[in-house]
Amino acid sequence: MKVIPGNNMPAIDARLTVNGKGGGRWALANEKPEKLALLAFYRGVFCPICRVWMTDLDRLAPQFEKRGVSVIALSCDTKDGAEKAVKDWGLKNLRVGYKLEVEDARKAGLYISRGRGMNPTTGKKEPMLFAEPALLLVRPEGALYAAWIQSTLYARVHIAEVLTAVDNFVAKGLPEPRGSA
Repeated sequence: MKVIPGNNMPAIDARLTVNGKGGGRWALANEKPEKLALLAFYRGVFCPICRVWMTDLDRLAPQFEKRGVSVIALSCDTKDGAEKAVKDWGLKNLRVGYKLEVEDARKAGLYISRGRGMNPTTGKKEPMLFAEPALLLVRPEGALYAAWIQSTLYARVHIAEVLTAVDNFVAKGLPEPRGSA
């Protein structure tokens, strides 16, 4: 299933790590940013490229928030995996959600992969199923605005480029999204 820009996103929810952001649950339906919500899906704590990508997002999260964009990192990880990512990756600015349901990720248009056992780089076991990387910008009312969805762990979109795109979108009053024809 693919969500078309301008269409409402499916229900997505996750549990939150306590990393200074409160713990509890997160739901897209309750996310009410000033301008947009940035949902950053990462593969899991087992992924070394995710570590670099999420560290970059953590560094830039305050810049997004200054622009009225809420930011959350989401994965299908367990609580232990997500808390390990927060701690080991030094994430201080990001809300980190875990236990994202694979079917919810699929409904949002993300690619799903099967784990292949032990990750040779990190020595961590890949889960049975997990979502591949994606960035989704969602309007406050829940409609998809822009998407960068990947089918592989390589060649990630640069977070700084997304920040520049947000500046352009906001400067133009959030014009109608592209890609809905």
